[in-house]
Amino acid sequence: MPSPLAALSPLDGRYAKTLDPLRVYFSEQALIGYRIKIELAWLQALAQERAIRELKPFSPRTLGTLRRLAEQFAEADAEHVKKIESETNHDVKAIEYWLRTKLGSNKEAQAALEFVHFACTSEDINNLAWALMLRESREAVMLPRLERLIDALRSLARRHAAVPMLARTHGQPATPTTLGKEMANFAQRLRRAGERIAAVPIFGKLNGAVGNYNAHVVAYPDFDWERFSRRFVERLGLDFNAYTTQIEPHDWLAELLDAYARANSIVLDLDRDIWGYVSLGYFAQKVKAGEVGSSTMPHKVNPIDFENSEGNIGIANALLRHLAEKLPVSRWQRDLSDSTAIRNIGTALGHTLLAYDAAERGLGKLQVDARRLAADLEGNWEVLAEAVQQVMRRYGVADAYDKLKDLTRGKRLERGTLSQFVKSLPIPADAKRRLLALTPARYTGLAADLARRV
Repeated sequence: MPSPLAALSPLDGRYAKTLDPLRVYFSEQALIGYRIKIELAWLQALAQERAIRELKPFSPRTLGTLRRLAEQFAEADAEHVKKIESETNHDVKAIEYWLRTKLGSNKEAQAALEFVHFACTSEDINNLAWALMLRESREAVMLPRLERLIDALRSLARRHAAVPMLARTHGQPATPTTLGKEMANFAQRLRRAGERIAAVPIFGKLNGAVGNYNAHVVAYPDFDWERFSRRFVERLGLDFNAYTTQIEPHDWLAELLDAYARANSIVLDLDRDIWGYVSLGYFAQKVKAGEVGSSTMPHKVNPIDFENSEGNIGIANALLRHLAEKLPVSRWQRDLSDSTAIRNIGTALGHTLLAYDAAERGLGKLQVDARRLAADLEGNWEVLAEAVQQVMRRYGVADAYDKLKDLTRGKRLERGTLSQFVKSLPIPADAKRRLLALTPARYTGLAADLARRV
């Protein structure tokens, strides 16, 4: 087997260890294994539910053999299937032949060999395999890793709920917020994005060459094949799609991939915001002994984790959005363009997982520089113009906005200048006292409360 250093893709080279959790769902061996599970489940259902008169229910011993074939499918088995495929030039037919070989030594199963892959088109097997791969990877890997990132943001939000921070709209000083509230915003957005990913229903079909049970009905015309197929698909934990061509139309798949891409866009926004806060000095980064930030500038501690996350999201979303647009489109009853495209789902989710991992790692290195945050607030007293204006409006002072605009627009405002302006206002004394006690660091509204509740 080639060294990871010889891998064409960084997913199987540089990042191979990080992506091991996805390999059990999206490698070539995994795909073959899932197809075999479907083929064996179909054969077993045909026998156990007496769909076919000539096929008797399997004994517990033979059922155990079928179960072990699926559960103990190993790399050597996958290599055998691929060898058969090199002769057939058809991946699913190779699996059928491999199963015939494996079952041929079981006397009871010998009678069932002609019913392996009975009435199925390849896409009956493939669509169900991909549906299981995506459902199980979503539950076991993708959503838990997204939740870890959300938890890291929640922790930052609560820990720094009351740490005041100068906001920046259009890149310019704006009404203050708190550092925790800004992290809470991202935690809440990603929580909702995760719920959208989790809520996408996953469909499957098993209805033959063009979706009409043609072969099923001609062989056994008196059997209720649609009901049987529905029960089979639903027992796999999938929703049943009764209306398809040869292929399940992949609309649900486009919805799921789009949901992943939308979550990724939020992570991208997070990456860029944190990168900016590091640049402003709001965050320092923990230094690890032995690490180097630059090959020539010894002082550098770069926000590389967020840059790595951003780069991987770009690749992931390019693939996710292409697949979401391409996979639901198929000429007439079937063309093969989806078959090669769909194999890149694992790559898209691999880059997504790398992005989650890098962002989470980066968040774990952040250290708040409270003095830098305080200095930025102290240097921008003009952000209180909004507060003063609203109090003026409350007490009926005419042209409040214009008066504050003349005083502050495009200017740095010192505390003393603002104080003099407030003292001159025709407003109640208690209102003046509140405004004179206000500082940029104290002008954060409900930010701390909101951050603590996330």
